[in-house]
Amino acid sequence: MFHQRWRNGVWTEGGFVPHGKIQISPAALGLHYSQAVFEGLKAYRGTSDNVIRLFRPDKNAARLQASCDRLCIPQVSTEYFLEAISALVSLDKKWVPDNRSQSLYLRPILFGSEAHLSVRPARSYEFFIIAAPVSEYFDRAGPGISLRAEDHYTRAAPGGMGAAKTGGNYASTLRATEDGLEKGFDQILWLDSKRHCFIEEAGHMNIFFRIGEKVLTPALTGTILPGVTRDSIITLLDDWGVQTEEKKISIDELKNAMKSGELVEAFGAGTAAVVVPIRRIEHRSTSILIPNLDSNTLCNRLYDELTGIQYGEIADRYNWMTKIC
Repeated sequence: MFHQRWRNGVWTEGGFVPHGKIQISPAALGLHYSQAVFEGLKAYRGTSDNVIRLFRPDKNAARLQASCDRLCIPQVSTEYFLEAISALVSLDKKWVPDNRSQSLYLRPILFGSEAHLSVRPARSYEFFIIAAPVSEYFDRAGPGISLRAEDHYTRAAPGGMGAAKTGGNYASTLRATEDGLEKGFDQILWLDSKRHCFIEEAGHMNIFFRIGEKVLTPALTGTILPGVTRDSIITLLDDWGVQTEEKKISIDELKNAMKSGELVEAFGAGTAAVVVPIRRIEHRSTSILIPNLDSNTLCNRLYDELTGIQYGEIADRYNWMTKIC
């Protein structure tokens, strides 16, 4: 794993150490006040050329910097971030799976390590990058996942940290997610904090709806994480001539689209899930059922295009991939 320290206002020289336990004070500010941010990206082994590639790592670097800024954490430059990620993947290249549905997941994490109990930004930090082989988050063999629209708990509020990739945003989802799993749902559909009527995210994914000939996705208003896969999907749809709109989407608008027959498909998107179909959304006493179409859906087409680019099977016309080795 990669390790680097921030001390006396500067980053020390980083290096590689065996993956293992770390030693920090129980008074570390990151533990008490959640001054911690992280990222998630993957390395893919080409199915035909065996070349290992990263998918849009510069976007992860930029998002990490934005998260650091929100939590008063010293930033890691894009150049250094890419250098550290690339060096770790090169070192651990044997761990990159050669299976089409698997990859090497990379988790950079940065947290306040100073031992102090005052509520203030830390004056020392630790930056780690760890790696682990993973499979896709959801099984795509089934008809799609089910969501329960959450009308009590809130993931993020205006002015909060919803757009930052920080542990607190994930801790706030655990109770509702566990409750949903116990009731047989795969994930939670998060609604806005004020009225609990506008759609925001699907679990830990961004969400898209195909209504008529248009694809809708919630606008980035500060309460939604700006996903790398989300941005990539919007780019692909635009190139394909599919009309896409980023806007507020109410749960009632979705219900009406189902009743009128205009709701064609829905899917979640993220690094872990790639693109996954959604078959049902439960809101209070109403089930919003998404039609079961054949394989010719935008969801499947987007999945094939994205994974084709990631595994080196389709030409990378957007220069999204970074070759490592």
